[in-house]
Amino acid sequence: MEKTPDHTTLTRQHTIKVLGNEALSASAFVLSLEREDFAFRAGQCVLLGLPGKQEMREYSIYSPVDSDRIEVLVKTVEDGRVSRQLGRCRPGDALIIEGPIGYFTLRDADIQNRSFTMIATGTGIAPFHCMTQSYPGLDYRLLHGVRVADDAYAHEKFPEARYVLCTSQDEKGAYHGRVTAYLRDHAPDPEQLFLLCGNVKMIDDVCDLLDAAGVPTDNVRTEVYF
Repeated sequence: MEKTPDHTTLTRQHTIKVLGNEALSASAFVLSLEREDFAFRAGQCVLLGLPGKQEMREYSIYSPVDSDRIEVLVKTVEDGRVSRQLGRCRPGDALIIEGPIGYFTLRDADIQNRSFTMIATGTGIAPFHCMTQSYPGLDYRLLHGVRVADDAYAHEKFPEARYVLCTSQDEKGAYHGRVTAYLRDHAPDPEQLFLLCGNVKMIDDVCDLLDAAGVPTDNVRTEVYF
């Protein structure tokens, strides 16, 4: 699958201040950080960790490129040291940040001239939130796969006509089933660009479905979360 070329540099680690911590569900939150002169492209990631700790984890930037702050969407993992530490952060706390990194970005020509199908599971919606908020005229449809509707993080930020919530364990979404089942029921358009972000099993299964539907590999771009 194609990795989109970009002007990406890995900056040195430096300290940044926490501005806020907003809960979106029982296990997910948006962490807001100082922006300073930090430059990035929609779809890129940062590495975050606590001062004096060796562990750092990669998080896609959730906020749009013109925001006055950097936001990341974090899901607390039961045995995840960094996510649990970040969940306890409060305004004024210091974090270590490094980045931006990553090539899961959009070409300028594609932004203006192509249609996108974005497919995410869980917090894999983060880069798509950044992209769609950064480029208001983007022609897209977003499939978001979660287990229950309560995990549809900030779904109200997306126009109803462009957002399809796929729930596998309750029937409160627009579609009851996984995103893979939705794609079997709704034939993909091979002319669109497909952006996939989330767990590797979903990405592998969707890539197989797109290949069987005749979608060229150059029209599929992926970002594996776990």
